[in-house]
Amino acid sequence: MSDDFLTPDEHVLSTLESDGSRRWLFPRLSRGHYWYLRRIVGFLLIAIFVGLPHLYINGKPSILLDITQREFTIFGYTFLPTDTLLLALLMIGIFLTIFLLTALFGRVWCGWACPQTVYLEFVYRPLERLFLGTSGRGGVPSRKVPAYRRVALYAVYLVLSMGLAHTFLAYFVGVERLSQWVQQSPVEHPGPFLVMGLTTGLMMFDFVFFREQLCLIACPYGRFQSVLLDRNSLIVAYDTLRGEPRGKRKNELPIVSDPVDQKGDCIDCGLCVRTCPTGIDIRDGLQMECVHCTQCIDACDEIMTKINKPTGLIRYSSQDAIEGGKQKFLRPRVIVYPALLAIVISIMVVTFANKKTFDVTLIRGVGIPFSIAQDGHVENALQLKIVNRLETEDRLNVTILPETLQLDIAEEVVLGPKATKTIPVVVIANRSDFQVGKIRATIQIQSTQSSDVRSIECQIFGP
Repeated sequence: MSDDFLTPDEHVLSTLESDGSRRWLFPRLSRGHYWYLRRIVGFLLIAIFVGLPHLYINGKPSILLDITQREFTIFGYTFLPTDTLLLALLMIGIFLTIFLLTALFGRVWCGWACPQTVYLEFVYRPLERLFLGTSGRGGVPSRKVPAYRRVALYAVYLVLSMGLAHTFLAYFVGVERLSQWVQQSPVEHPGPFLVMGLTTGLMMFDFVFFREQLCLIACPYGRFQSVLLDRNSLIVAYDTLRGEPRGKRKNELPIVSDPVDQKGDCIDCGLCVRTCPTGIDIRDGLQMECVHCTQCIDACDEIMTKINKPTGLIRYSSQDAIEGGKQKFLRPRVIVYPALLAIVISIMVVTFANKKTFDVTLIRGVGIPFSIAQDGHVENALQLKIVNRLETEDRLNVTILPETLQLDIAEEVVLGPKATKTIPVVVIANRSDFQVGKIRATIQIQSTQSSDVRSIECQIFGP
């Protein structure tokens, strides 16, 4: 691929040539205001990604997604399988936040915070430019690259991908267990070693070969933007009113220039295309392939400065504003999304505040709802499934109200750290206490370790 401007006729799609072959992209680097800001944000996010598994809160890892034990620790709080409501609310909150940010700021996630963009643009491509001899400018190398340089580049890619794979694995097994595995033979832990190897292979495939294709083909976010964005959402846009008709500048005096031949501010240099990491022409309007990385803004501002024109021919704006309309910040979706988000957060806070050190689920016995003992008492067979959320052993006292009922427990309720136990219980009642075959009862479970109490309303059946 030539580093010169490519006309639309030379390729079908941004990454597809007219003969069906892949168009490999070597974007030119445009060092501008937004690029420096994105680099700061990118390095900060990389530091957070690498450092989070090593950060402990209340004696627990800040992030630990232990799938085998079905425990998810997020910022010091451990979610168990019984916390499905909290996890569901958390996911809904994340999605609503993405919807709100997209409605306000467009695809700011893709261009500024997505790991694919951050690692590709600030780790892998800089290394590529270093080894291929295009540091500081990017684009296609001006001369043939020796084979040893490419071998060295892929060796560095492999080491880097292995490091990222180990960091990724630390989120699921913890840094302590991971450090033990690293010092042992892979034969002693073949499963995790296979996961690490597979993750390394996937990262090599993605960042070395697939690259921008992940955003264009695999990621669905770009296809969702048609419903997440509106005409007042902030996007990276080309000012057609100011830039058209585009064309090269002639060295003519304003006095003798032909008014009919007046051009817009766009000089059709093609730098915005050559610097785009997905290979699109932003002058064609809003496109699914645009990840809002702002490289075209930095490139265009550089050219406008050189030709003594105001910057901002390509800028952050909205479709309505770029067409001469008025920017509207207050609109239905930016009111509905925060309202829904506030409701979800409120429910999460209330649910979280009511969490105890143990969870209890009442399970009725299989078969007939009650039985009549030889002494004439009515018996209801129940089960209590109890989950201890503490890191220490806990003893639980179980009682029942009203006091006319008796509770027969087969064993003492003692649970180990984070243990789950199902306790069979029998509720005994006098036949004379039943009204219309039912008694409303409350089973109370109290922890001796934390003094937390849970009350379960239930119905005791009888004749």
